[in-house]
Amino acid sequence: MPFVETNRLKLVTFTVQMMESLLISKSELEKIVPYNIAEGYPMEVYRQFFAYKIERFRRFPDENEWEGIIINKEDNTIIGDMGFKGGPNEEGIIDIGYSIVPNYQGKGYATEMGKAMVEWGLSQPNVKKVVATCDHDNLSSQRVLHKIGFSLTNTTDKKLYWSY
Repeated sequence: MPFVETNRLKLVTFTVQMMESLLISKSELEKIVPYNIAEGYPMEVYRQFFAYKIERFRRFPDENEWEGIIINKEDNTIIGDMGFKGGPNEEGIIDIGYSIVPNYQGKGYATEMGKAMVEWGLSQPNVKKVVATCDHDNLSSQRVLHKIGFSLTNTTDKKLYWSY
């Protein structure tokens, strides 16, 4: 993931070494990065995928270039993550995912970085479309996707499907 920057945020690649350190403890990650780590990071919904991601990124290192951590520039703190779930598929579709820790939610950070990431993603070779999914009860994510410019394209019993 190249360096993506907005007015208040920056996104840098979330490396295998960083994930492995976080699985041990926050203090292990703080030894290898120049950032503070927000309370609650990583959120459990994301942390549960670390073992899978570590294995996947070791086997397919190019996929790691589509994942990043979000740093709040004001306090130099990791506040969340955002990425495109392995990069584009054979049809040129990338699937965005993100999380922001609770203490930083409601401040427009996901929308701000989401807009920048969609722009960056669509500028990459072989990318034609950005999609997203979220749960019916995830109203915050629905608002973020709408503000970024996504349109709801499908609904099932379990998920809402969005397209940009």
